[in-house]
Amino acid sequence: MTHAYAASSAAPARRPHAEPTFTEMSAAGLRAFFKIAHDWDLSADEQIVLLGSPGRSTFFKWKQAPESARLNRDTLERLSLLLGIYKALQILLPQPSAADAWVKRPNSAPPFGGRRALDRMLAGNISDLVAVRQYLDAMRGGWA
Repeated sequence: MTHAYAASSAAPARRPHAEPTFTEMSAAGLRAFFKIAHDWDLSADEQIVLLGSPGRSTFFKWKQAPESARLNRDTLERLSLLLGIYKALQILLPQPSAADAWVKRPNSAPPFGGRRALDRMLAGNISDLVAVRQYLDAMRGGWA
């Protein structure tokens, strides 16, 4: 299985000292998300929920051409949280297969109540993504 970070290629050339545009950041976030979704073996329906339930045609347009996406603040926040969850897992579980499998394993920790972290994230609320991110940050010894 190709791993999201390992599969990343060199960043495209940019104008010197130019800040990335909103569109460039949106596209980069979506590209990273789709690599993570592959690593986590997420269905299209699961991906749609994690992105805030855009319409199916919108989702598939984003997947086909992320550079054309016009993301709202909610979707950008979700992407940020999901990227943070992914990164925290890579730090906590340095073996990529273990890190990627964690979201689908039952977890007895209080935020999950014996269910999978993915089930919590799929509840559809940003607060559920925040809860998973905070749990992982606390496990890393960071702030929660």
